[in-house]
Amino acid sequence: MAAKKGMKARAAARKQRDKWKAKRWFTIRAPRHPWNFQRIGETLGESEEHIVGRVYKMTQQEFNGDFTKMHVLLHFRVTEVLGQDALTMFIGHSHQSDHTRRQVRRYRGKIDSVVDIITKDGFLVRIKTMMITEKRIQTSVKAAIRAKAKEMIVGFGAKNVYAKLQSSLINGDLETELLNAVKPIYPMRTCVIRKSQLLQTGVVSDQGPTLDEIHAEEQRQDAEIKAKKAAALAAAEEEASDDATILDAAEAMESISEKSEVVSESTEEASEETPDEASAEHESASEEAVQETLQDFSSMTVAELKELLKAAGKPVSGKKAELIERLSE
Repeated sequence: MAAKKGMKARAAARKQRDKWKAKRWFTIRAPRHPWNFQRIGETLGESEEHIVGRVYKMTQQEFNGDFTKMHVLLHFRVTEVLGQDALTMFIGHSHQSDHTRRQVRRYRGKIDSVVDIITKDGFLVRIKTMMITEKRIQTSVKAAIRAKAKEMIVGFGAKNVYAKLQSSLINGDLETELLNAVKPIYPMRTCVIRKSQLLQTGVVSDQGPTLDEIHAEEQRQDAEIKAKKAAALAAAEEEASDDATILDAAEAMESISEKSEVVSESTEEASEETPDEASAEHESASEEAVQETLQDFSSMTVAELKELLKAAGKPVSGKKAELIERLSE
């Protein structure tokens, strides 16, 4: 009985579907405006329903390469899936808690504020600021700074759309305006927006390029990169072939010099014999050496012959027969 139960369990395990094989990769893209569907990451899921609603977090350094903002986390929520692309909406940002704690020191004043704003296109956003003064300040001064900060942030939201608010939060323009607004009240050491949160969506803008245009541009860029790589590889191969040609020419020059030394030695030995025999042997040896040299030259390419002529300081123009004749002189 126990054996039958074990067989059934093993059969059920074999029939069980492997969930990992059913999953596929989706490309996460930033919002259309103002980020032009920028690629920000990838995620794994079985179907589109499993992807929609996911929140993807990344540092601002990974998003735009600003290493001074490595402590800032950007939050994106997947709202729609088209094919392999997961389209997102920016839902806020936050500073890492350890970075926030390092800003607070003894004998300094810390002012926190929470402001809810409505943008020009109807997005409801909660903004949390953190302002630190050079020295401790009274409660009345803190209240004045907090009121001025709220006035400036609410006015900025009322005059701008949500896309402008996103770019101002990421590139620091809103923090700069906040600092300029409150520093006349009291000298400030730090003035940052430590957190933003999207509470309610408004009118979604259709500005910016379409997804098809982004795909075409990415394909064009990939083709350019491949062409540049192929050109660099061809140039490297050409340089390697040129080096090999020069090396072959040098080896040919060494072999010719060795053969000329052999001919000279045979000529010296022949000089010790009778004049007639020595002259005959000398002529035959020189003719053999010339024939061998001509054979060596004829087996070489025009480029190699020109390299030899350049090394000998002779002209390199003309046909192959002329080059060989010029080398054999």
